[in-house]
Amino acid sequence: MNDKQARKKMVVLTGAGVSAESGLRTFRDSGGLWEGYDVMKVASIEGWHEDQELVLSFYNQRRKDALKSEPNQAHKILKELEAYFDLKIVTQNVDNLHEKAGSSHVLHLHGSLFEAKSSKDESLIYPMEGDIHLGDQCEKGSQLRPNIVWFGEAVPMMDKAIEEVLDADIFLILGTSLAVYPAASLIEYVNDNAELFLVDPVMPDKELPRHMKFVQNVATKGMIEVKKLLLEELD
Repeated sequence: MNDKQARKKMVVLTGAGVSAESGLRTFRDSGGLWEGYDVMKVASIEGWHEDQELVLSFYNQRRKDALKSEPNQAHKILKELEAYFDLKIVTQNVDNLHEKAGSSHVLHLHGSLFEAKSSKDESLIYPMEGDIHLGDQCEKGSQLRPNIVWFGEAVPMMDKAIEEVLDADIFLILGTSLAVYPAASLIEYVNDNAELFLVDPVMPDKELPRHMKFVQNVATKGMIEVKKLLLEELD
């Protein structure tokens, strides 16, 4: 089991349900409102063009909230599973809680609160822990914006996520309702022989693969059960 080549590849798709247990809320908690804001005002390219100052202020606060938050048991168990599996995390979350927990391979599908990018040249990305202000510019002179994938924008990391999923031996979906596309489509790329797990408090409103193990629980409690199942298979 110490030989990395002998370990199964496990890909985990995580969503808002994982971060929620660390106190980070999402717009889906309150019918399209995010901390009292209409989500389209703060999470769409149209909202950005309409009021850049509002959008920057909103994400500056989200960044502060994320900095104060700590990983929960689900994040920690995923880190622990790296000892047994070649584990890759594909997350829809924009916080850094997986990294805080020590996970080695985290791919952020929807961007990161801790990066800024040029509003004109998407290849110009900068680490960011403080606030982004109106007037802060990239090296080419255009306004910096959060490196977040908003509604109406392409998901540039989707191809890399698909590459990870294609050769997964185990695919785990954690804390997401499979309602957010294109992330939800990743399950369509999983090998037919892969083991499938879904952890969520609510059964998705869609037909699941027959051999998928559904653990109906919040992420923290569900991951305790999944870890037990996975490690029993290794014995």
